[in-house]
Amino acid sequence: MKFGVAVQALCDAGVDFVVIGGVAGNLHGSALVTFDLDICYSRSSTNLVRLVDAPAPFHPRPREFPAGLPFIWDSATLCNITILTLDTDLGKVDLLAEVSGVGPFEDVRAHAVEVEAYGRRFAALNLTSLIQAKRASGRPKDLSALPELESLLEAQEE
Repeated sequence: MKFGVAVQALCDAGVDFVVIGGVAGNLHGSALVTFDLDICYSRSSTNLVRLVDAPAPFHPRPREFPAGLPFIWDSATLCNITILTLDTDLGKVDLLAEVSGVGPFEDVRAHAVEVEAYGRRFAALNLTSLIQAKRASGRPKDLSALPELESLLEAQEE
C-alpha cells in the first residue's frame, strides 16, 4: 500500500477526512503492520465530489467485485453507503461514513488530532477513540491490537 501517495491525493484535493484504523495506530506509535488505509469522510456534497475526484486516477473498484460488472464511481454512490472497501492502484482503501464506537463523521472529527506525515497535515483519530473503535468492532484482529494501543495510551498519559 502506498499510504503516502493516497494521503497526499486526499489532502491535495481538499477532502475532509480522518485517518482511522491501523494507519492511525501507526501515527500514534503502533508497530503493528497494516495493509490498508481506512478513512472516515464527511458526506457534504462538496466533499463527496472531492472524494470521488482524488482517487479516480488510481482506478478505485469495490474489493472482490467481479471484473465484468459495471461500477459507477460517483458522489451518489458514496452518499448511499456507509462502508465501501476499495482496491486501487495504490492498494486497499476503506471508506467509512461512520465508525463503530465513535459515531458519524462529525463525532469522529471531534475526536481527531492533527498530525503531520507523508508531507501533509491531516486529521487522525485520537488514541482513546481508536481504542474504542477497535473494541466496538469486535473483530479478532482489532481486539488483538488493543494491548499495544492501550500501552501507548498509558505511556502518553504519563
